[in-house]
Amino acid sequence: MSRAVSTRRASRAIARLLCVGALVAATLPVAAQDVLIRGATVHTAGAQGTLREADVLVRGGRIAAVGPGLSAAGVPVVEAGGRPLTPTLFGGVTGIGIEEVSGERGTRDDRLSLGSAEDMVVRPEFDVTLAFNPDSIVIPVARVEGIGFTLLSAGNANAIVGGQGAAMRLDGSIDPAGPKVLYLALGSTGAEQSGQSRAAQWMLLDQLIDEARGRLPADSHVASLTPAGKRALTRYLDGQGTIVVGVNRASDIRQLLRWSKRHGLRIAIRGGAEAWKLAPELAAAGVPVFVDPLVNLPSDFDQIGATLENAARLHAAGVRVGFAQASDASHNARKLRQLAGNAVAHGLPWEAGLAGLTRVPAETFGVDAAIGTIAVGRTADLVLWSGDPLDIAYTADQVWLGGRALEMRSRQTELRDRYLPQVTPASEGGLPRAYRHR
Repeated sequence: MSRAVSTRRASRAIARLLCVGALVAATLPVAAQDVLIRGATVHTAGAQGTLREADVLVRGGRIAAVGPGLSAAGVPVVEAGGRPLTPTLFGGVTGIGIEEVSGERGTRDDRLSLGSAEDMVVRPEFDVTLAFNPDSIVIPVARVEGIGFTLLSAGNANAIVGGQGAAMRLDGSIDPAGPKVLYLALGSTGAEQSGQSRAAQWMLLDQLIDEARGRLPADSHVASLTPAGKRALTRYLDGQGTIVVGVNRASDIRQLLRWSKRHGLRIAIRGGAEAWKLAPELAAAGVPVFVDPLVNLPSDFDQIGATLENAARLHAAGVRVGFAQASDASHNARKLRQLAGNAVAHGLPWEAGLAGLTRVPAETFGVDAAIGTIAVGRTADLVLWSGDPLDIAYTADQVWLGGRALEMRSRQTELRDRYLPQVTPASEGGLPRAYRHR
């Protein structure tokens, strides 16, 4: 592509972003609100399970009471009429807030690329949360679909250690909502960064641990870590954060369980197409798995055993199951509830499907004290649905973040409203109303 063409594409992308800046800024009211949501089917995603004809009282942005027959003088009332009320949903492992236009590299901050393709440049200190943009136009598109938080992804073109991300609430905050996580890419996904050998991945990981622990001199010709990288990696070796591992093949997952146990690491699996084969071992180790329930065909040799029943089989064995999309997750975060619905259609209990979109990711990524369930003291991140939230025939009627009722608008709804109105008479050119001034 020529420099001129690339410049024109970048200019158009920037223009599109600028034209909606005011819209994004207007989507969140300034102050937290008090509200009484009355007569809902409250899916708490927690210990109380599902409560029929129940009320949720919000004061100062937090849940003050949950149960039937609640009242509060002077508090605005929303009549739910039996509709489902849930915690806001997890958007998956995405680049929401760090990826604006997927086809425009200058608007993506989720991937590190240092050195030549032949070099392994390990930088665990790479932290994508520093690039998070709370004014991203992608955020309101996700919010109006009931999504309240996401886990920022990080990758490295030259190493199997991708860098760090964290859970982010989509409420306008710039800071992470929870502790950092570290990403690893194993199996065929990380083959190019490990000499085309998955065996080399374990050799390199053990070397990095030796280096972080001081067993490999910093001046060694094979040393890979900067001082900041050593400090970052050491935190995870000391159990101060979760390592999210992208891996699919059962044999790789087996080695991962052995490696993490040997070093006392806290891990979670993203992908896990063949994780069902090791369901008892994963349950015993307490390792959550974030699956894509639509993966049922072997797109590569790591996924020969892929099945639509993956989530159901894992849950039946006692594994905590969450959801993550395999591709283009940032701009299609709304589809994650469709994935959960597909898992339910293939044997996963409905309540477990909802938990995989709420409680499980909140617990895994260290934000469950604030969000992920409807319980007294939790932040009032809530969604009132027109029907079953795991059925794409229904939509979010209202979203609250920290007790603030969102204006249910995004760039997509603005474009819909602009071009949807009826076509003008032929005498006026037969164009949509938005074109009348031309």
